[in-house]
Amino acid sequence: MPCTHPTSADVQILQGATPGTGVQRSGWVPVHVSRETPLAQHPSSGVAKSTCARGETSGRQQRCSDSLSGVPTPSLTDLPIRRLTHRDLAACADLSEDRGWPREEHKWGLLLSAGTGYGIDDPDGGLVSACVVTEYGPYGRPSFGAVGMVLVAERHARRGVGRRLMRHIVSLMGTTPLTLHATPNGRPLYEELGFKTTGRAEMLRGRLTLGVPAPDVTTRAATAEDLPSILRLDEEVFGADRTHVITRLPAFADQFRVAEESGRIIGYSATWPNMDTQVVGPLIARDTKTAQSLLASLADRTDRPLRTDIDVRHEELLSWAKAGGLESVAFNSVMTYGIPELPGDWRRRFAPLTVAAG
Repeated sequence: MPCTHPTSADVQILQGATPGTGVQRSGWVPVHVSRETPLAQHPSSGVAKSTCARGETSGRQQRCSDSLSGVPTPSLTDLPIRRLTHRDLAACADLSEDRGWPREEHKWGLLLSAGTGYGIDDPDGGLVSACVVTEYGPYGRPSFGAVGMVLVAERHARRGVGRRLMRHIVSLMGTTPLTLHATPNGRPLYEELGFKTTGRAEMLRGRLTLGVPAPDVTTRAATAEDLPSILRLDEEVFGADRTHVITRLPAFADQFRVAEESGRIIGYSATWPNMDTQVVGPLIARDTKTAQSLLASLADRTDRPLRTDIDVRHEELLSWAKAGGLESVAFNSVMTYGIPELPGDWRRRFAPLTVAAG
């Protein structure tokens, strides 16, 4: 049975349109979703910019200090790691943009709500680094956690900040197994920390023109009455309870659809806005034909290009999607720490909600 997590905030599954998308949902009513997310107090960074005295004084090396107090500006290794909250959303988006990524405020908002963000403040403003950990399973006793959005500001890159932040996360999570999706550039760091490559995902992008026929599997828009069945199916396939994430989908996604057979739900998927694309995820389905039908039904109801990350073991779905117009963009390594492979049933798990949350 899916567990309920105590919370400090209410999440509402709202009837009507998602703000800014114009997408109308019918049949959804407010639902109380629980997940406790204690927020660490953190003072805003009000440190004045530091200045350096030119030249040498009494033969000593020049020293940077706060222009008002004369206190030396702390080094990167001295800056504290703190919890991030929704008040940091703009700073997180700025950090993404600084590294050449899209700002992705919509995704950051979900991750900071359903997961726990960690970051290091830059005394000169903004963030030095950030990441998010999304825990799954019983509250206080997570089955495993997904690490994502590990970013270091360009001006502080290659100075050990990312390594320090990741070591903090691994230490903080203790014996809880972890997973993440790594780019080729990031993989060596994670390997150094003990993560092992256990799979790969292929990112596809484009418009699904359906040059190849989709199987005749019944799909329809999900309703509030479907939620208990969706949660049961998701926990069985994903391998851990993620009620606090899935119950946010109706408000987060532009589309939320189920596949059914004889009145029984055999799969579900969603699309959510990310810059100029619609990201397909999660994609949970009984078999490839069901996954194809869900993907086709989602593509048929948007005028934006699709983007999704499919487990490379699903060769039939990948071939079908590419024949239908989607193009391969990149490959990421699926890595785990503390477990030999991800829990659940990969045969029915085709694509994650987002690579940042598993």
